[in-house]
Amino acid sequence: MSDSLGAGLDGVADPQLRRFIEGETHKQKFQVLVHGLTDQCWDKCMVDRPSTRLDNKTETCLVNCVDRFLDASNYIINRMEKTAGLELAAPATPDFMRD
Repeated sequence: MSDSLGAGLDGVADPQLRRFIEGETHKQKFQVLVHGLTDQCWDKCMVDRPSTRLDNKTETCLVNCVDRFLDASNYIINRMEKTAGLELAAPATPDFMRD
């Protein structure tokens, strides 16, 4: 849970309401991410004024842009999960035993 979300939910005692608010907040963040992706890919691929149809070059550019974004997102998520898993699996080393 993010700091801003956690600060906003401190007064919410009902766990079901808290989960609902967290879920809605995550949906909103996802929508912002999708709109940002749309803007980036549009700016990159739509160099000419739009017409009634996409040409093959523009369509390919848009597909590749979205694919690369999804690849990068999946890589980051997998890396974070792997890092979190390693931190949980590794036993804590007391401070006096560290170099």
